[in-house]
Amino acid sequence: MKALVCILLLLETFVFVVQQQVDGGLSENEISQQISSEDGRQNPPQTDTLRAEASTDSQQYCDLGIPDIHAALRELTATVTEQKANIRELTATVTEQKGHIRALEMQLREELNKKTNEISNLTHSQVGELRKEIRDREIAFSATLMKSGGGNIGPFTTEITVTYRNVFTNIGNAYNPVTGVFTAPLKGAYMFKISIYDHASQSNPSTVSLMKNEEKVVVAHAHQAQYVVNSSKGVVLILEVGDVVYVRLWSGRRIYDDHNNLNVFSGYLLFPLRG
Repeated sequence: MKALVCILLLLETFVFVVQQQVDGGLSENEISQQISSEDGRQNPPQTDTLRAEASTDSQQYCDLGIPDIHAALRELTATVTEQKANIRELTATVTEQKGHIRALEMQLREELNKKTNEISNLTHSQVGELRKEIRDREIAFSATLMKSGGGNIGPFTTEITVTYRNVFTNIGNAYNPVTGVFTAPLKGAYMFKISIYDHASQSNPSTVSLMKNEEKVVVAHAHQAQYVVNSSKGVVLILEVGDVVYVRLWSGRRIYDDHNNLNVFSGYLLFPLRG
């Protein structure tokens, strides 16, 4: 503020001198006299001591502002330099963090690719296991007595296991056409059907039993004096692994078969059971 006042005073004197030169073409002496006259009018006569003090005060008054400006400029320069250093430090920190972020991104990408490959391999493995499990569940068979020709089976003096040798279907190979026995490869619920046929006879009924292990489960029986006889049965059994199912012809009974496949033994897995 003090520096501003000094500058205004100098400007006022300069404007006055320029105006006098333009208006009257005054000489330097006249200008000096005019300035002195103006100074005399504005400032009453003072003693030498007062003038010296006033001159000293004016000089001090005008000089006080300059060091403050330089000090402020130096302080501002120091602040700017400090801020530039802070900016450089912050820039270095940001650059370092960017490097860490890129490294982290690469690590995450590698881990993601690794997990994706693991999931893909696991999926392929699961699909393979599922396909195998489905294949294991594909269990079904159907067979009749004779591949060609025709004739009676029985009667016999004891019960016999009927061997159905003409195999239509044997998915899973659980049925043995040599022994006539089905062996359960899986624990589950199985559906079995049997049908019998014979020419009517007064003395020879037709009777067979569906057996589970050594247990008689259902019986198909037919008997009449003339024409033909036939019977069929179906049952759902819960089998453990290794359980066997087969057909037994009763003692003293008979059945008849030919190329028309009149006697059928069939079965299939409905659904597996766990445990």
